[in-house]
Amino acid sequence: MKAMKLPKQLQSFLEVAETAEQETLVFTDKKLPIAALVSLRKVDTESLALSTNPELLRIIETSRKEIREGKTTSLEVLEKKFGVGAFTTPGRRTRKPRRWGHVSTADPGTGAG
Repeated sequence: MKAMKLPKQLQSFLEVAETAEQETLVFTDKKLPIAALVSLRKVDTESLALSTNPELLRIIETSRKEIREGKTTSLEVLEKKFGVGAFTTPGRRTRKPRRWGHVSTADPGTGAG
């Protein structure tokens, strides 16, 4: 991702983007979209970088294609394959319940009980 200062000739585009808030402005040439202007006031740089990353976009599109073609794996199959249940974490032991000692019902001020 590359950033640059907006030239004075394009300042009016910045004003349009600010007034559009969350809407995307699409620029067309002969009715075909050629560019888009999006306000990034409420977008963090990580989200922007991920949403424009060609490799990630390819991975997402491949995954969507596999889902459309029915190439999916159920949770049950994955649980069996890796030997885990829906609510267990591999390599983590279950904590044993604590054993509580005798609880005195005595009045703490008297020591009786």
